[in-house]
Amino acid sequence: MNPLRHTSRLLVLVFCTIALLGCKEERGKQTGGQDRAAVPVRVFTVTEEQAASGREIMGTVQALEKAVIAARISGHITELPVVPGSKVDKGGLLVRINASDITAKLLQAKAQLAQVERNLERERGLLKKNASTPETVKTLEDARRIALASVGEVQTMLDYATITAPFAGIITGKNADVGDLAAPGKPLLEIENPQNLQVVADIPESMILKIKVGDAVPVSIPAAGFSTVCTVAEVSPAADPLSRTAPIKLSLPSSPDIRSGQFARLSLSQGSQNTLFIPRSALLPFGQMERIYLVRDGRAWLRLVRTGTVTGDRVEILAGLSPGDEVVVTGTKGLTDGQPLTTTR
Repeated sequence: MNPLRHTSRLLVLVFCTIALLGCKEERGKQTGGQDRAAVPVRVFTVTEEQAASGREIMGTVQALEKAVIAARISGHITELPVVPGSKVDKGGLLVRINASDITAKLLQAKAQLAQVERNLERERGLLKKNASTPETVKTLEDARRIALASVGEVQTMLDYATITAPFAGIITGKNADVGDLAAPGKPLLEIENPQNLQVVADIPESMILKIKVGDAVPVSIPAAGFSTVCTVAEVSPAADPLSRTAPIKLSLPSSPDIRSGQFARLSLSQGSQNTLFIPRSALLPFGQMERIYLVRDGRAWLRLVRTGTVTGDRVEILAGLSPGDEVVVTGTKGLTDGQPLTTTR
């Protein structure tokens, strides 16, 4: 027998065998879905509901009373008894500055005042004896008023050497130490009152006209696990031309877990609208996607959805479902696309 002919027959036989196996496998796939047993599941019928719509705005917790403590005179710091975290009472000592030169000026001003007062008393006595003139007495009275003003001015400058707390609070920042040179306007400390807090947020211009002083706004502070309803205390009458937003301030009740600078969320209502909700158990997260099993013709069909707000055990559906659709809420484990179902409600 011709070897080439024998080889050709073997190849034809191999190809026929592969084709037959492939056809058998394909027939198995086509009939496999029909042979699968129906899985019992519980379904939920999607209905349209009217729900309040809103928007979440980010805000920041701030102290209503806060101040940057700065020097008003030059001099070396001799006392600074506070550190960040120190609690101080109103009028408590914060900084003391060496003011020996101002003290010397005060002594000089007082000496000049005393000299003018002696001269004035002498001239008044001479005037009674007609040994002086009213003009001389009046000139010395003017000089006395000028000397008194000089003493008061220097005394005020000396008072600036001692800096006290403008209100009761806590030290949140320290920019100087004992021995540093204080200069007018140079920040030395930061203080705020943690018992009097507020939330500040920038509101888009499309929503600012709907917010009024006295409105109640739900606020949450995730870091503190704190949620409450705050009252709008201030609404800015002007918007920022760059960000197109306007700031508002809300009064915040004090809490030991709340700190200035914490992140806050504001939930602003925008009326109501028709929307769809499904139980959270129907959602099947897959990476960044969210899926559900839709029931059609007694079978489960996988579908992507876009979700919105979560309210308790319900999730808002923004896209992917329509009113009247049925979704699987229990028994989703092990389901595959096209799986036959036995449904209950």
